[in-house]
Amino acid sequence: MRLQNKVAIVTGGAKGLGAEMAQTFAKEGAKVVAVDMAPLTYECNNVEYYQLDVTNSTACKQLFEYVKDKYGKIDVLVNNAGITRDAMTKKMTDEQWNFVIDINLKGVFNLTRWVGPHMEETGGGSIINISSVVGEYGNIGQANYAASKAGVIGLTKTWAKEFARKGVPVRVNAIAPGYIMTDMMKTVPEDLLKKFASLTMLGRLGQPEEIAKSALFLASDDASYVTGHVLSVNGGMRL
Repeated sequence: MRLQNKVAIVTGGAKGLGAEMAQTFAKEGAKVVAVDMAPLTYECNNVEYYQLDVTNSTACKQLFEYVKDKYGKIDVLVNNAGITRDAMTKKMTDEQWNFVIDINLKGVFNLTRWVGPHMEETGGGSIINISSVVGEYGNIGQANYAASKAGVIGLTKTWAKEFARKGVPVRVNAIAPGYIMTDMMKTVPEDLLKKFASLTMLGRLGQPEEIAKSALFLASDDASYVTGHVLSVNGGMRL
């Protein structure tokens, strides 16, 4: 029960990696608020659903106030909400660019701007931003996604300095997953999945629980001396 008596917010918590992280945190003792535009795809004790558009800064403040008032504190924030709208740069539309940047980057800022200072005031906490292997190394046809996920790494390193400057143990880290077998990946043709797996040193794709366990480590006191770090969970992948 590594998160006993902790309160956590997980954005993009309805399905995929967010759902796995929310349920893992709850099983480890946390009270979890799973934030998403879509309804939950699962039932789990101690996971509460909250509908939210992370691009709406006013709504993000309302969520922050709601959780703070109901639970009295916020110990963990996972900024996981994200989308893709892939296209080659010469064909990418303004809508594709703006939509990805708004959700993947602005959405991370919108909630952390309230939660980070709150953690400073209450004595500490853990913020985990979900980046990507694409944010580390880039990828053809994903200029918008790569830019947003690289931006998340920049925010992570900035906030690790900013929120701890008063000597309060607010830790801010990022996880950069490789290709993980979520439901979305299960729609990819088998030959492409084999190609992705061949790009890793371990010769396989990742599982959602491997990201969730990495997030659990960073959220828990086991990672009490880890901050400003990007944890690459990609099986040794290089794009």
